[in-house]
Amino acid sequence: MSERASEPSTQRSRSRPSAAREEFAQLGFDFVAPRLVKVTPSRLAVWRDCRRRYRLTYLDRPAPSRGGAWAHSTLGAVVHLAMRALHRAPAARRTPDAAAALVDRHWNGEGFRDAGQERAYRERARGWVADYTEQHVVDSPEPLGVEQWVSVATERVVAGGRVDRIDALLRDDRRPEAVVVDYKTGRRTPTADDARGSEALALYAVTTARTLRRPCTRVELHHLPTGEVRAVEHDAAGLRRHVERAEATAVELAVAADALADGADAEALFPPRTSPGCSTCDVRRHCPEGRAAAPELAPWALLAP
Repeated sequence: MSERASEPSTQRSRSRPSAAREEFAQLGFDFVAPRLVKVTPSRLAVWRDCRRRYRLTYLDRPAPSRGGAWAHSTLGAVVHLAMRALHRAPAARRTPDAAAALVDRHWNGEGFRDAGQERAYRERARGWVADYTEQHVVDSPEPLGVEQWVSVATERVVAGGRVDRIDALLRDDRRPEAVVVDYKTGRRTPTADDARGSEALALYAVTTARTLRRPCTRVELHHLPTGEVRAVEHDAAGLRRHVERAEATAVELAVAADALADGADAEALFPPRTSPGCSTCDVRRHCPEGRAAAPELAPWALLAP
């Protein structure tokens, strides 16, 4: 999506009233956005999820201590590292056996209950990447990018992020288009609705199109435990809605950060939003409300059974 195409969305988000605008006005601060707020999809998601978590994660200095490692996060990180290394190897070496060996090379046991559990999930991960490589990597075209940073600027934000993989899609005889590929390793198999509703994937499509200077409207979720792929074709209107929402959120978080820097009350600007997710929040130890709202889980509790 071009900068010009995003101009109307900026005007709409600037004039449209919002709960956040009224909230900041009640605290005595003007809702005036700084230019070019730098955001990533994860930063936007944390703001919407819980403002206290946002402050503790991105604003407080020195940064507060975090919780320990989670086994499911360790598992996901290892698989991502293995897939990155696989695609950076020569095409002839992108084999199922090589993929499984890369899991061993990047493995660590942080968050697992014991050596037996760690060994079992290591074998699972080896099987996941080997099967996925057989189905989706061997004899496939060379990706346009692997773990590539992409970004785009509108009148309100500089949005950027790192894409797991960018594939090429050839339609007729035209120049290949770009396809955003995002790996998933969670216990739940994603749906097409997950792919369509993902702001992160939509922003990656917009930023990829801008960075690579080629069309990008297709996004895909690749679930390595099952090998399932959920693909969605965005239209211009759908991508524009995602960009508008990101711009509006970026304005909110930037105004709050500026107000905090000017001496505003942190608790008023960044209240906690409790939910079952408080069980896995990495700044839980600094949030009494979160600890009261949800029980503490074992670091391996979110592994697939």
